[in-house]
Amino acid sequence: MNKPMSDCAGTAVTVPVALDGPAPLEKSWPLQHMTLAGLSWGDAAEPPSGSPVIGLHGWLDNAATFSKIAPTLARAQPFHGIDFAGHGHSDHRPPGQQYELVNYVADTAELIDRHFSQSGEPVTLIGHSLGGIVGALYAASFPEKVKRLVMIDSLGPLTLEPEKSADQLRKGITKKMRGSGKPTVYPGLEEAAKIRAGGLSPLSSQAAHLLVPRNLRETQDGVVWRTDARLRHPSLSRFDEAQVTGFLRAIEAPVLFVRAADGLLGGRSSWLERTGLIRDLTEVTVPGGHHCHLDGDVVPVINALKEFLA
Repeated sequence: MNKPMSDCAGTAVTVPVALDGPAPLEKSWPLQHMTLAGLSWGDAAEPPSGSPVIGLHGWLDNAATFSKIAPTLARAQPFHGIDFAGHGHSDHRPPGQQYELVNYVADTAELIDRHFSQSGEPVTLIGHSLGGIVGALYAASFPEKVKRLVMIDSLGPLTLEPEKSADQLRKGITKKMRGSGKPTVYPGLEEAAKIRAGGLSPLSSQAAHLLVPRNLRETQDGVVWRTDARLRHPSLSRFDEAQVTGFLRAIEAPVLFVRAADGLLGGRSSWLERTGLIRDLTEVTVPGGHHCHLDGDVVPVINALKEFLA
């Protein structure tokens, strides 16, 4: 297991996340400058054949976001859910560094090269929200490494008009210099889960209880978020729409876009126009909100993934 950095040390809050089949295994994947952690699903005695599936979670989430869909998918292919840097049980970035989007892509590239390229087979990426964005950028930049790409309620990065770039850089640098405030201490898991359930993308109590424990650590006074506070800092820069167009057109792998009927992209017609940029795209609309793969009835998502990956 990875050695926690000093700013995320403490006793992890853990709960079982296996809902259908064997419990996932805690895993760690050392990189050059940090260690990423995560969960691996599949029968350890009889591991499934086929190229690996790598799950990339959303912003402020963690590998447990796949706890409802991974056990079923892992019957056919090994499924590895990754905690991004600063999330879950993974290391935080060193002091002075930020959580820029391209750094997640670089981490993913190193992860795959070091730990999932031994067979020479390309991998399948399943990304939710931020994870779908990272997966798309990686698939565009390393097309030979990706067999299939799934984006769940995700269709490329947020963009910014070039004339607003200076203001964005100023905002990001200003926050970096000011730093983050003192972490909030909650009496226990229940209180932290309630806070997460009412967040930007609301979750049911059940879904929050599946997701939140991996993002917490225990202290003498209660529990605090083990996610890096710098994750909430504004980005120093963003792509513009022309750059995103270039990335999406460069994706060669077959792509499945799982569109949540009540998700974050529902009212963004300009974003949905991006589907025409991807050369081999299958689009499926499923019921539910932004976390349609974790919250509520996830069977439609599982069925769409099984058909696409078959």
